[in-house]
Amino acid sequence: MEESACSKAEPFALQVLGDSMQPEFMNEVVIVVDPEGVVRDGCYVVAWHNDEYIFRQYRFHDGKHYLVPLNDLYPTEEFAGPENIKGVVIQQAGRRRKDRKFY
Repeated sequence: MEESACSKAEPFALQVLGDSMQPEFMNEVVIVVDPEGVVRDGCYVVAWHNDEYIFRQYRFHDGKHYLVPLNDLYPTEEFAGPENIKGVVIQQAGRRRKDRKFY
């Protein structure tokens, strides 16, 4: 993500690429991310990890921080912690109102 004219506190939209977060988030679905969102165990986050942005579920267990894919074909990775989280997913957009989900 590059610097923009948007406020750092302003929510932004991203398109999910790939199947690592299926079945909850399908390939090409749009998610809304709040950079000021409250980070809690189990929430969905966009984080900076291994020199790239990654979309995963945040888990905190036994004093360690993890980025967990929902698709078992991908590995769970330990990471530095909440200071590397760039935002919390607050909505999954849908073409129709009934397809929208809030988190």
